[in-house]
Amino acid sequence: MIERDHAGRMDRIYGGQRHIYDLTRKYYLFGRDRLIRQLDLGMGGTLIEIGCGTGRNLIRAARQWPAARCYGIDISEAMLMTARAKVATAGLADRITLAQGDAAAFDPLSLFGVASFDRVMLSYTLSMIPPWQAALTQAMAVTDATGRLAVVDFGEQSGWPAVWRNAFLGWLRHFEVTPRADLASEVARIAHAQGRSHETQQLWLDYARIAWVA
Repeated sequence: MIERDHAGRMDRIYGGQRHIYDLTRKYYLFGRDRLIRQLDLGMGGTLIEIGCGTGRNLIRAARQWPAARCYGIDISEAMLMTARAKVATAGLADRITLAQGDAAAFDPLSLFGVASFDRVMLSYTLSMIPPWQAALTQAMAVTDATGRLAVVDFGEQSGWPAVWRNAFLGWLRHFEVTPRADLASEVARIAHAQGRSHETQQLWLDYARIAWVA
């Protein structure tokens, strides 16, 4: 089921930006490539990115891990248009499958014919999803019993001067982006519910945070 109001907002925000999204975001969406390098899919397996946007991360992951099969969902059909074109241009349409879906309520079996995944990735996505706890719970639900969930997103900028922190967080709000203060506790909650291990790290004075559930 697609939450149409949120889908419409994302299309309005990114319908035009999608054409320059990758060029501009490389300057401040830090930690994405680090996360991809740590996915450890050298023996193959499946990866889904929830909130795949323009497909940039999936293309990187497919190249980094050539034996892996990759999937992506996004609520914005506008972003998916760009993602499909980029995947085709990269010559990876046979390894990357995309579909429209709501991060908090999607059925991978109906979308892809796959019930769970070896790796589930959320990259700068939870900070944009209103029911982000539900999205995190759903991400854990589609992670295979022997798989890993990986998250990278904005931190609270707690190590930065107040002038920077206030200006940067205000700028993020312009794009309906809110760093999740209790990301670590939510990661711990979903991990404990399934008896799994977890880790959350602050990067670059809490500019970003990376979390894993295994």
